[in-house]
Amino acid sequence: MTEFKRIPPQEAQALREQGAVVVDVRDPQTYGASHISGAVHVDNHSIADFIRQADLDKPVVVVCYHGNSSQSAAAYLVGQGFSDVYSLDGGFELWRTTYPDETAQSQLE
Repeated sequence: MTEFKRIPPQEAQALREQGAVVVDVRDPQTYGASHISGAVHVDNHSIADFIRQADLDKPVVVVCYHGNSSQSAAAYLVGQGFSDVYSLDGGFELWRTTYPDETAQSQLE
């Protein structure tokens, strides 16, 4: 895959069940308030560490608020060598209404 693919929550959930990494690019406070269960928060400060430690061949689903910013982040990850990248259409807002039981709250460290 040389480009990322836009997918609906149902496809993202299937990829999650198969071990895909979910990357949330929203701001830290919003991520802390609620996010997809198991999602990793990545921002401009942590992206380099995430890339360095990641398996570039493992599927990655990028999530933002509504599915716009995640497309830019997904394109960036493809450019960094990730081979299987997806952007969640509708973002966390659509995910939350589709899978309300698959969301979590956390405190950022």
